[in-house]
Amino acid sequence: MSEPMRYTITAALPYTNGPIHIGHLAGVYVPADIYARYQRLQGKDVVFVCGSDEHGVAIPMKAKKEGVSAKSLIDKYHRMIKDSFEDFGITFDNYSRTSAEIHHQTAGDFFVRLYNQGDFLEETTAQLYDEEAQQFLADRFVTGTCPNCGYEEAYGDQCENCGTSLNATELINPKSTLSGAKPALRETKHWFLPLGRYEDFLNEWILKGHKADWKPNVYGQCKSWIEAGLKPRAVTRDLDWGIPVPVDGAEGKVLYVWFDAPIGYISSTKEWADREERDWEPYWKDKDSKLLHFIGKDNIVFHCIIFPSMLKAHGEYILPDNVPANEFLNLEGNKLSTSKNWAVWLHEYLDEFTGMQDVLRYVLTANAPESKDNDFTWKDFQARNNNELVAIFGNFINRVVVLSHKYFDGIVPEPEEFKTIDEETLGQLREFPEIISDRLERYRFREASQELMNMARLGNKYLAEQEPWKVIKEDEGRVKTILYIALQIASGLAICSDPLLPFTAKKLRSMLGLKTHPSTPKTKLPEGRTLHWDDIQKPKALIPAGHQLEKAELLFRKIEDKEVQAQLDKLEATRRLNETEKKSVMPQKETISFEDFSKIDMRVGTILEAEKMPKTKKLMVLKVDTGLDQRTIVSGIAESFSPEEIIGRKVTVLVNLAPRPLRGVDSEGMILMTENKDGKLVFLNPDEEDIDNGETIS
Repeated sequence: MSEPMRYTITAALPYTNGPIHIGHLAGVYVPADIYARYQRLQGKDVVFVCGSDEHGVAIPMKAKKEGVSAKSLIDKYHRMIKDSFEDFGITFDNYSRTSAEIHHQTAGDFFVRLYNQGDFLEETTAQLYDEEAQQFLADRFVTGTCPNCGYEEAYGDQCENCGTSLNATELINPKSTLSGAKPALRETKHWFLPLGRYEDFLNEWILKGHKADWKPNVYGQCKSWIEAGLKPRAVTRDLDWGIPVPVDGAEGKVLYVWFDAPIGYISSTKEWADREERDWEPYWKDKDSKLLHFIGKDNIVFHCIIFPSMLKAHGEYILPDNVPANEFLNLEGNKLSTSKNWAVWLHEYLDEFTGMQDVLRYVLTANAPESKDNDFTWKDFQARNNNELVAIFGNFINRVVVLSHKYFDGIVPEPEEFKTIDEETLGQLREFPEIISDRLERYRFREASQELMNMARLGNKYLAEQEPWKVIKEDEGRVKTILYIALQIASGLAICSDPLLPFTAKKLRSMLGLKTHPSTPKTKLPEGRTLHWDDIQKPKALIPAGHQLEKAELLFRKIEDKEVQAQLDKLEATRRLNETEKKSVMPQKETISFEDFSKIDMRVGTILEAEKMPKTKKLMVLKVDTGLDQRTIVSGIAESFSPEEIIGRKVTVLVNLAPRPLRGVDSEGMILMTENKDGKLVFLNPDEEDIDNGETIS
C-alpha cells in the first residue's frame, strides 16, 4: 500500500458542560496534536478537526443546576474550551460546535439518507415518562437502585458504582431527576440502527483486517462486542434539546447524541473547507486518504462499531484506518471527576504556570495511559520537569549556546579534524529521526518522548566527556569541533522536538536562528534555507559554520516545592469538601404507609460461603443461612471485604425481596449495609451474637 499523502485526523468532541482537564488532554488531545504536527512536518496534507459536543443530556441537566439556559451554558463552555485549546497549542485546523447550522444540516441529511435507504428499524417501545414534567425521560434523567449491586443512585444508562451498562427501565424504584416523581411507562415510537446487519462486515473489517495494527485494548473491546452479538441501537430520543428528526411523524424527537456527535467530524471538515475555499470530500471519500480517530477508551464502541456501521450504511465514506484509544488518567490515586472537582483544569493550569505549556505536555506524554490507566501526581510533574526538561534538555542547550558565545562570539565555528567520537556521535544523531518516526507512526508517544530526551542526553554526554571548558586552555581548534558537533545535536532537537514540545522548539529555533518546515496549520514555508525532518539523516550540516546564533535563554525553569504544595493543598481542600458533602444527612425519602412497611421482612442470617464473582470488581456471591432456608445472595461488597473475613458473620437480610438475576446468578435477597464516617461499608449486625438465624428484625 502506498504511503498516504492526505490525513483526516479527528479528536473526540468534548462535552460543553465543563472545562477541559488533564485526563482529556492525556487521553485524546495531546497525542492527536503530536500526530498532526508530525505529519505536517513530513509535508503531508493534514486536516485536524474537532468541536464542542453540545447535545448531550448532561448539558440541560447542568444548565438547570446552574439556573441558566442550555444555550448560555454551551456558549460559556464552548468559548472556554476553544480558548484553552488555542492557548495550550492544540493545532486544530477547525474547531466547530454541534449547534452550528452546518452540523444540523449535515447530521439531518445523513439521517434522511439512511432513512430513505431503509437502513433503520421503526419500533414502538415502552419508556419512562414523567407525568409532572410532561416529558419522556432520557437515561440520565432517571436514577434508581442498580439491579446488579444495589447502589441507590445509579443512572438510567449506567451504574457508576459497579460499572454495569443499564436500561432506565431496569432500575429498581426509578425516580425522575426533573420532578422527583416516580415515572410511568408510556409507549413511544423511535428509529433504531440494526447493528446486527453489520456483524459480518465488522468481523471482516476489524477482527480479520486490523488484528495486527490496532491497539490490543481497542481490538479486544471490539472483539468482545461483536462476538456477544450486536443489538439494534436507538438513533432518536424524546427530548427538546438536540437536532430535530427531519422526517414526518417525528415531532418532539431529536437525533440521539451518539448518532449526531461523530457526524460532527464531517461537518467540522465542511466548515473548514468553506472557510479555506477547499473541497472537503477527498478527506472523507477518497480511499487514498487516511482517517484516524483519537479517543478515550469509553468511546471505543462508538468509533469502532457504531460510527463505521453508519458510514458503511451511507455508502460514500471511507472507514477509519486506526482508532488509537488511550486508557484513563487518574489524579493523585483517585479517578478524575468533573462533578467532584477532582481535576487539574487546563484553564487554571495556564493561569498558574504561565508559559509552561510544554511541561504539562511532556509530563502527560511521558506518563500517557496508552496501555493501562496511569496516575498523574504533582510530585512526578515536578520531578520530570526539574530532572529531565531542566537538567537534561535545557542544560544541554544552555551550555552549548553560552559556550559558543563565550568562545566564538556566537558564531558557529569551523570544525577541524573529526575524531572517532565525533563521527560516532553524529552517527547516533542521524538515527533519531527514524527511531522517533517509528514510534509516532505506531502511536507510541511515550516512547517517542523518551527518545527525544535520549537525543538531549546524547548532547549532554558528549559535552561532559569532551569538556570544552577545559580543552579551551590548550586546544582552541578542538573546541571548535566539539561545539560544532554539539550545535548539530541542538539543531536536531529543534526539529524533532516540534511535535512533542512545540513552544520549546520555537524558542530553540529562534535561539539558533533556524527555519524549519512548519507543524502548524496554514503556515507558509519560511524564506531561505528550511530544515526538514529527514535532513538530520544527511551528512550535510544542519547549522553551518559561520552562522550567527542569538543570545542564550533558558528553555525551562525549575518548579519549586511551594508551587507543588499549593496544588496539593488545593486538592486536599477539594477532598475535604467532597467528604463533607458525602457525610451530609440524606433527605427523608417518600413517606410510606404502615402497611407498606409491614411488608418488609428482615431476618438475622449467617454467611456460610462467599466467593468473588468472576469478571467483576464489586460483586460477591454469598450463601446465607436465613433460618428459613439457605439461599444465594449477590452483594456488591467485594472491594470492601475478602471472602475469608465474612464467612460466619451475622448479617441483616431482607428476605422477601423478589429474586433478580445478576450476571447469570439469581440473587434471593439483600444484605443490608451502610457506610461509616470514613466512607467504608459496614454490616448492619444484630446487637447480640446469640440471636438465632431467622429471628425477625422490627
